[in-house]
Amino acid sequence: MQGPKTLLDFAGLVEDLKRTRDEIKLQIHRGSREIQDEWSEVEQRWTGFESRAQLDESARDVGDAIKIPASELKGAFAKVRKAL
Repeated sequence: MQGPKTLLDFAGLVEDLKRTRDEIKLQIHRGSREIQDEWSEVEQRWTGFESRAQLDESARDVGDAIKIPASELKGAFAKVRKAL
């Protein structure tokens, strides 16, 4: 995954993840218990990511510390969405 190079790219990445999260969150109540449990785990990861993202907003370049969790969240969101 090619990481964001500018603060604008980073903001777009965060907004994309937020939008995806919100879309899934609206559908999650219809999912199975297994999906709801997985969603709880993803939500915990989101909280950690969001905290780190807020710290990195002032940085010009996003380091590996935020690219890896962002990539993992995208994968987790895709997995939950596919299960719905």
